[in-house]
Amino acid sequence: MKAFASILCLLVAVNFATANPQSAIPAPQSNPPRWEKLGERKVNFAVDRDEILVTASEGRFTALKILVKKGAIHLHKVVVHFGDGSEQEVETRDEIRAGGESRVINLEGNRRVIRKVVFVYDTKNFADKRAEVELWGRH
Repeated sequence: MKAFASILCLLVAVNFATANPQSAIPAPQSNPPRWEKLGERKVNFAVDRDEILVTASEGRFTALKILVKKGAIHLHKVVVHFGDGSEQEVETRDEIRAGGESRVINLEGNRRVIRKVVFVYDTKNFADKRAEVELWGRH
């Protein structure tokens, strides 16, 4: 009887050791981050300062990026104004060509409510087309 109990304990131990513990627990469903267009502006041919007021339906964001169309720009800095009154200033000094985009700007504190975003930039386009700048936020 002792031998039978020992064999049974051994079989149970082997069964637990070889079982996949993840198969019994369903994997959590995580939604991939999604990007939402927050606004756009046309750039003048000199140094310009523009603001985009953020009125997104879901106002909490983790990052920003800027897309540029029709002409190149030199993006000097971005200042993000949050819902709690604090600010995050990002010196960029990025050259962004027409059809290009800035690097992803991660927001301090994660999932922040954005009130507005201020850009300082100038155009690098010497043609007749003014660059268009789009602001995108990642949830």
